[in-house]
Amino acid sequence: MIADPATLHLLDRLPALRGRVQADAPLGPTTWFRVGGPAEALVRPADVDDLRHFLANLPLDISVTTIGAASNLIIRDGGVHGVVLRLTRGFTAIEADADGVVAGAGALDATVAEHAAAAGLDGLAFLCGIPGSIGGAVAMNAGAYGGDIAGCLDWAEIVTRDGTLHRLTAGEIGLAYRHASLPPEAVVVRARLRARAGVPQMIAAEMAEIRAARDASQPVRARTGGSTFRNPPDMKAWELIDSVGGRGLTRGGAQVSEKHCNFLINTGNATAADIEGLGEDLRRRVRAASGVDLHWEIRRLGVPA
Repeated sequence: MIADPATLHLLDRLPALRGRVQADAPLGPTTWFRVGGPAEALVRPADVDDLRHFLANLPLDISVTTIGAASNLIIRDGGVHGVVLRLTRGFTAIEADADGVVAGAGALDATVAEHAAAAGLDGLAFLCGIPGSIGGAVAMNAGAYGGDIAGCLDWAEIVTRDGTLHRLTAGEIGLAYRHASLPPEAVVVRARLRARAGVPQMIAAEMAEIRAARDASQPVRARTGGSTFRNPPDMKAWELIDSVGGRGLTRGGAQVSEKHCNFLINTGNATAADIEGLGEDLRRRVRAASGVDLHWEIRRLGVPA
């Protein structure tokens, strides 16, 4: 655990804000893996202006880490030092127009897909297969089922570490496979996603197919964190893992999913170290057998216990 005196000292140095601040805040229960230590200070700004004021007045030696729905995230057992930002109320608005959707960073991907479908907007159904929020989707160019953020993003608004609000086009963000080139510690606050006119019933049917395919192929009811590794060029990470006997492999309370071996699972008593260590075991096996380096798609934050 992070020491109370240090936590109190940090809180004394934080700017005032209208949102909420919580010291030594448990993060593990908020993640899909249900593991990990606390945030030294968890900050939930009330809205964009509150966030801008906070960052503009935050001492530069205090680190800032932003988390979203925590669906593709490992919080290490020692917790996260500095400020952890979480965008909740004030960042979840969704507005549809004739050819797109503007969504706050805190809006869930699946909820944005549902709003688009209800408005008869096609091209965003793939979002219903991504268990995260729009801010995270932009920050990692999330994609699934034939679509990704790079293919539909018009612009994203970010707040930089000095509290300035910027609107960047997709080209300026430099989206690549599971990557976006954002300034250090910048916070995505809103995005506009392009769409096209469609038939609501057909869009709903496509989303139902995506959900059925996801349920059939992924351990969606387990304590997991989504795809563990990026697919190497012209390869599938799960096939590489399967070929080295990774399916069902365990370490402590962590296990490689029997259903889809690019997914790691907390079987009930795993630590973050178990899960991350199991992932590193898989990387070593694949590298030794094929020379291929698997790169983490799951984001890992914080310090070891």
